[in-house]
Amino acid sequence: MDKLIDKMVDTRWFMKIVALILALFLFDSVYDADKELKEINVPGQQDSAIIEDVPVKSYYDTENLVVTGTPDTVDLSLEGPKSHLESAKKQQNFEVYVDLTDAEIGSQRVEIKIRDISDKLDVTINPQYADVTVHEKVTQEFKVDAEFNNSLLGEGYTAEAASAEPKTVKITGAKEVIERISFVKATLDVKGPITETIADDATVRVLDREMNKLDVIVEPQAIRVTVPVKQLSKTVPVTIVRNGETQDGVTINSIKLDVNEASITGREDILNETESVRVEVDVSKIEKDTVLTLPVIIPDGISAVDPKTVKASIDVSTEENAGKEEEENTEEPAEETQAQAQDQEVTKTFSSLAINLAGLSEEYEAVLKNPASGRTSITVTGKSSRVQDLKADDFNLYLSLADLGEGDHEVPINVDGPTDMDIKPAAGKATITITKKEEA
Repeated sequence: MDKLIDKMVDTRWFMKIVALILALFLFDSVYDADKELKEINVPGQQDSAIIEDVPVKSYYDTENLVVTGTPDTVDLSLEGPKSHLESAKKQQNFEVYVDLTDAEIGSQRVEIKIRDISDKLDVTINPQYADVTVHEKVTQEFKVDAEFNNSLLGEGYTAEAASAEPKTVKITGAKEVIERISFVKATLDVKGPITETIADDATVRVLDREMNKLDVIVEPQAIRVTVPVKQLSKTVPVTIVRNGETQDGVTINSIKLDVNEASITGREDILNETESVRVEVDVSKIEKDTVLTLPVIIPDGISAVDPKTVKASIDVSTEENAGKEEEENTEEPAEETQAQAQDQEVTKTFSSLAINLAGLSEEYEAVLKNPASGRTSITVTGKSSRVQDLKADDFNLYLSLADLGEGDHEVPINVDGPTDMDIKPAAGKATITITKKEEA
């Protein structure tokens, strides 16, 4: 047996077979090592990624059409070689779009597509389809209502109507949306309290009847809004209040003020309740004719008064002077004395008389801005016999608005009343704002 094995080993074929077997083992060892190396450093290794909020571009006839329903963004799910994924995530030089170049007016479902991305990547778009509506494009001009929050006004201040510049804006959108427009507003966003005229830019809002914001294009998007602000004021009579007891032998014949009316400012509700201000005269200290400078006293809630002081001229009689006058007038008939008293000129004040509007064209409406209450007082000077019987109903205060157009106007206050006396309104003029009525 050993001899047979030795003989086989010495043959050429045996050696060839052994060499072949060794070669096969060596090849298998090298192949496995190379395979393991490739699995560690494969440049085309597969991976996945998600890119969120990718903008969507729409292609359509922008001059004549408006498209609604297209999502602003989509999410992309990507699968493919890692190197391609990283490039797509970093550069994002691809485009997600919907093609509506051949779309007709109406509702339709369209596919959201992507281009300019590596063909090595598998892409899933979420959502893949969009339900869009193609509308006819319309542009119209609308008037802007300028406004602000009146509750921000400081105490004792009032605001005139807010004005916008420009007064109109151009609004572009789908025809159906334009037809739903009910309000176009520009509201000032300011902080209070407001004590002076304000002017600032305000964004234009376009709303439907339910105050929902509409998806339209506004030009310009912001406009200048101005709100004139001023203190609330009112003119009232100054009344005289006598304090104390006159001294023995002293008679106060009269107390006359150099100013009979004063302008007061404050909250509107307080102004409406205030019919007069007063000066107080301590008659217990008066012994002879004198002139006093007295402060004008205002009720609580009134923030200012003009003038703050007035001069009071006090006419006094004493017993000694009265005796002399009696001796001089003993022969004067009583009837003559009474007639002289009736012929004396006296002054009477009528407060809070309504100011009427006359002659305004039917296409306009008017708002009285000053005096804001729509009322004022008058002083009437005439013979005592005539003045003492007068009533507020004997006078008609009015503004003549004939031939006046839109805008702010200062108009004289006219007074109709008895002709045999001097009638003066507290304010010579009133400020009024005239606007055109909105079409129903």
